[in-house]
Amino acid sequence: MARLISLVEDASPQLPEVMAALMPHSGNAVVVGLTGAPGVGKSTSTSALVSAYRARGRRVGVLAVDPSSPFSGGALLGDRVRMQDHALDPHVYIRSMASRGHLGGLSWSTPQALRVLDAAGCEVVLVETVGVGQSEVEVAGMADTTVVLLAPGMGDAIQAAKAGILEVGDVYVVNKADRDGADATVRELRHMLTLGERRQPGDWRPPIVKTVASRGEGTDEVVEALDKHRGWLEETGNLAKGRLRRAADEVEAIAVTALRERMGDLRGGHALDDLARRVVDRALDPYAAADALVAGLTEG
Repeated sequence: MARLISLVEDASPQLPEVMAALMPHSGNAVVVGLTGAPGVGKSTSTSALVSAYRARGRRVGVLAVDPSSPFSGGALLGDRVRMQDHALDPHVYIRSMASRGHLGGLSWSTPQALRVLDAAGCEVVLVETVGVGQSEVEVAGMADTTVVLLAPGMGDAIQAAKAGILEVGDVYVVNKADRDGADATVRELRHMLTLGERRQPGDWRPPIVKTVASRGEGTDEVVEALDKHRGWLEETGNLAKGRLRRAADEVEAIAVTALRERMGDLRGGHALDDLARRVVDRALDPYAAADALVAGLTEG
């Protein structure tokens, strides 16, 4: 698995062949995304969830997407250090991946890495993202269920609303609930979630769970909420719809990457520079230049 994920991260030329071989074995894992501001306890909560799922006999994979080191380009925090309790468990696989400057809280290679863990037999895959800020909510498009973590003293729910994470959560967890202000955080969060609520009967209503992840308190309630959301997704057909949307996004991302590479080839062959020069000289408008570029890409 480690070697396959390395192929994914390095965008190896063998990747299409690898993905073709893995496809028949994938599609079975439950994918749970965990996101939230830095310092709310994402790594500790992830470790507690791993313990809870292992107690139920489930095989677990973890992708911990860390900020990139500006020096090495590798994962900076190395969240595996915080999950040493599971280091010797053969049914747990933990991998730190560098975001490599990719916005959205995830690495660009996360979908393919997820498929590797899925095909390898992980029944649950937990994706822990870099600390979320404004517009960094991409994990919601990657997971079947998204868990948003908050903590008392980390800013009020209005700040969470500004960050855009109140729109993406399926389950909300107020961690470090033994601190002062935990109940107030829950109240604020519940109030913010009801503002502008336009849910129809039968729609999912995100629960709010209090935890103390460092002591494992409340983790079973989180797993119970995740199982309920999974059941709702299957009953309503939203699981299939979500996976169809993710597949479309993944295909589009791969196609766009391939087109960018070919555009780089065109730039090397001066075709793009020639079109840019004609736009600067006002001999061509940008739309006509873009049409010519696309025509060149498709003809090639």
